[in-house]
Amino acid sequence: MAKEIERKFLVASDGWRNTADGGTRFLQAYIVTMDDRSARVRLMDDKRAKLTIKIGSGSMTRDEFEYEIPVQDARDMMTKAIGLVIEKTRYEVKHRGFLWEVDVYGGAHEGLVVAEVELGTEDDKPILPDWLGTEVTGDPHYSNQYLSTSPIISKADHELSYSPF
Repeated sequence: MAKEIERKFLVASDGWRNTADGGTRFLQAYIVTMDDRSARVRLMDDKRAKLTIKIGSGSMTRDEFEYEIPVQDARDMMTKAIGLVIEKTRYEVKHRGFLWEVDVYGGAHEGLVVAEVELGTEDDKPILPDWLGTEVTGDPHYSNQYLSTSPIISKADHELSYSPF
């Protein structure tokens, strides 16, 4: 069984862009969502798809099971989504021995930019990049599961002071 251990932050500036990869476009839909578990489907650049099941309610650590699935199956499952289909572009940024994933949201969440870092253990202490803002690890309002049923109100709600595009 795989474990997902991550920390999540709002992004305060675009300083990450200088070292980011080219990005991957995601469409993400939840087909099951409960307080302590979810099943989601992701379509990446319209070329690959994954089904992911997450179980647990810890702020940093959850069980995660992920499987490649046919792209057409993902498209079919998305038509049965609970709530919104999340639109985002994910960029990978290496910073001092850790790989950060910066998600730039579109659609109903336009203006939201969040960075996550996956850890080997909860005790890992990555050096935080200076482009990070407030830590939102464990805040359910910034989980994709929550975002699938709740569009944001405004950019100001997420402390953004720059345009992510």
